[in-house]
Amino acid sequence: MEGEKRLVVVSNRLPIVLQASKGEWRARPAAGGLVTALAPVLSKRGGMWIGWPGTTIQPGVTAAIADTARQAGFDFAPVSLSADCIDGFYYGFANEILWPLFHGFETRCNFEPAYWKDYQAANQQFAAAVQAELQPDDFLWVHDYHLMLVAHEIKRQAPELDCAFFLHIPFPPPDVFFKLPWRKDILEGLLAYDLVGFQTLHDRRNFTSCLQQLRLPNLKISGRGAVVDIQINNRRLRAGAFPISLDYQDIQQQAASEEVARRAWLFHEKFPNRQIMIGMDRLDYTKGIPERLEAFGLALKRYPELRGNLSLVQITVPSREKVPEYERLLSAIERMVGEVNGEHTQLGDWVPVHYVHRSFDRQTVLAYLRAAEIAIVTPLRDGMNLVAKEYVACDLDETGVLILSEFAGVVAEFKRRCLLVNPYDIEGMAATIHRAYHMDAGERKRRMAKLRNIVRHNDIFHWLSNFMAAASVLHAEEVSPIDDYFPDFSIKPQ
Repeated sequence: MEGEKRLVVVSNRLPIVLQASKGEWRARPAAGGLVTALAPVLSKRGGMWIGWPGTTIQPGVTAAIADTARQAGFDFAPVSLSADCIDGFYYGFANEILWPLFHGFETRCNFEPAYWKDYQAANQQFAAAVQAELQPDDFLWVHDYHLMLVAHEIKRQAPELDCAFFLHIPFPPPDVFFKLPWRKDILEGLLAYDLVGFQTLHDRRNFTSCLQQLRLPNLKISGRGAVVDIQINNRRLRAGAFPISLDYQDIQQQAASEEVARRAWLFHEKFPNRQIMIGMDRLDYTKGIPERLEAFGLALKRYPELRGNLSLVQITVPSREKVPEYERLLSAIERMVGEVNGEHTQLGDWVPVHYVHRSFDRQTVLAYLRAAEIAIVTPLRDGMNLVAKEYVACDLDETGVLILSEFAGVVAEFKRRCLLVNPYDIEGMAATIHRAYHMDAGERKRRMAKLRNIVRHNDIFHWLSNFMAAASVLHAEEVSPIDDYFPDFSIKPQ
């Protein structure tokens, strides 16, 4: 059914980066997990992407957006947000409250009441932008924690609209989620969608556990497996686990191209007769970068044969530079890199950590991943982590080793085919780095072949197919105004 409908994707940001040069605006495709996942889907299927462009809307910006949309093969619709709204909605509520809370860092939350008002206002503006673009038979797919209230706003006027939501970050258990002062409102917002998708079964179970601890009249949750039905009076929705992925064939073809191969070779030429271990992360305290650096430093102390023979290339992509927490993190990482290099560098021969804080074009990213003998992906908590899947897709010769945190969502698929670590266990990580360095070619190939089969089968189109299959049976027998679904309810006393 949904295959015949136009797909309308809504996210906080349009999948572009805008830059002004000499009074002229230019746009280019953005990097990031969501863009990597959805751009190939929309270009093949057709549709529209609605989001904030990252700046005020003006004629030059509009023209640059339209030009990039033509190149992408689908339409863009920019949402206008004021600077004050962005400060409170994005930097405030989304990144000082929801991001740390949903990742289990509740002590980092700043529960500023004004942020909630800005979050509501921004979701209302997104909903208004969506309503201006909607066609009668559209399938609306809203993405991520920034926009959990959009369907609640839209369904007041269009209760019959098929509307789905996908959360790219983890969903916390009740004992963490209920610390949110606006927990009732957020759950009401999510329950207004017809389908709510999560990365893992663990996240979906956390969501239904939160629902079960509410005094919600006539709540019934039924079904087994990845997708369950939720009944609230005459309101029916579905909640499921849909692990996101990437376009495996496209990445593999790019990794196999002459240009990427050339860049990979040139990159590895800078590290003669040694293995490269790559860390590639967005700058964020959830990524476990300081813990990784500490573990690498310990490995160099404990295992002398690594010195001069193993180099860590840590690429940290700038992110949320206006948030003080991220400025402090950047300073801490740079200090730790200096400490490791200061202690272990062999003059004129070997530097243990090569640290780069910048973004790279797609071909360069794939070249780095293809060149590395080891990838170390050690988030303290992550919804999925597409870098791990990209590394696997780029390992054409099946000679690499993936070191992976137990707390990345992708573990549910990869399990023990990679080397699992607890990123809080510095000694354990150091020992695993040592093990990865010494792993023989036969074991590397056996493990990587299995990982590549998983990513090949569970690609972005498999993800889309599963999500749309769950969406194909959305409709309840009756549709009522959205306010009828949510009589007043409160958290059960403990």
